[in-house]
Amino acid sequence: MAVAFTFPGQGSQAVGMGKDLADAFPEARRVFQEVDDALGENLSKLIWEGPEETLTLTANAQPALMAVSLAAIRALESRGFSLKGKIAYVAGHSLGEYSALAAAGFVSVADAARLLRIRGNAMQAAVPAGEGAMAAIIGLEQADVEAACAEAAKGSVCQIANDNGGGQLVISGAKAAVELAAKLCTEKGAKRALMLQVSAPFHSALMAPAANVMCEALAGVAKNAPVVPVLSNVTVSSTSDPDEIARRLVEQITGRVRWRETVEWFGANGITTLYEIGAGKVLSGLARRINRDVATASVGTAADVEAAMAALA
Repeated sequence: MAVAFTFPGQGSQAVGMGKDLADAFPEARRVFQEVDDALGENLSKLIWEGPEETLTLTANAQPALMAVSLAAIRALESRGFSLKGKIAYVAGHSLGEYSALAAAGFVSVADAARLLRIRGNAMQAAVPAGEGAMAAIIGLEQADVEAACAEAAKGSVCQIANDNGGGQLVISGAKAAVELAAKLCTEKGAKRALMLQVSAPFHSALMAPAANVMCEALAGVAKNAPVVPVLSNVTVSSTSDPDEIARRLVEQITGRVRWRETVEWFGANGITTLYEIGAGKVLSGLARRINRDVATASVGTAADVEAAMAALA
């Protein structure tokens, strides 16, 4: 059994996530304390008690989801599990790439929390409220979506932000352009074109100010070569060079999350099982739609940890 770990992105958050892990494993509880200390606030209380609308804010959701993922990793490690030697690859969806890299030792949990708080604030501040938008396009070929984006842009920004697989593409950019592109996609035969309730046009060229912020932020943290290969969102490849990893993280802010290609790459390179580490099962659902030959499992509760240990032993 060749195994890869995947780490979820924004949208997987839920009030109460990770509490079961913290209650069952002191090592998991320490992760939440590390994050609280790094941020100088009680993010754990928000994660476990809400309110949901505050947890969902980009600047909170990003470090919160990382905390849950790393708590799950520490819970596994407390049972004698080690990424190195057991796991062939890791990858994360958008902010999940930071979780994957922290799990692989590229940065500390504390630095990952601080980086994701900076990232969330920078992405939110990059575009004035109401000027950007995102939309999910269901059931239309990528070439047709790209053509609709090009037609709608008319000198502004409209591009594919996420290739999630299973016929789902997410577009991002200037509000008027995205709305027009969504309409054009419907006319081209899309099953659905749904405007998303998001706070900014993530993974588009409009995020360039946030990319500049992250370039500076990443330069200021200690970085190590990962203990297992980490597939980059923007290149669908791995590198052990810490500086190159940082460059790819900066590029990720404005670049496409190539998740369909990531799951396809796993299948083509011998991966038979994908474990989703942290909150929710979004990535597991996407993986099943992309490649039915790859098995999926999730590790987000104490019971999940025990099941994973039994399977991975």
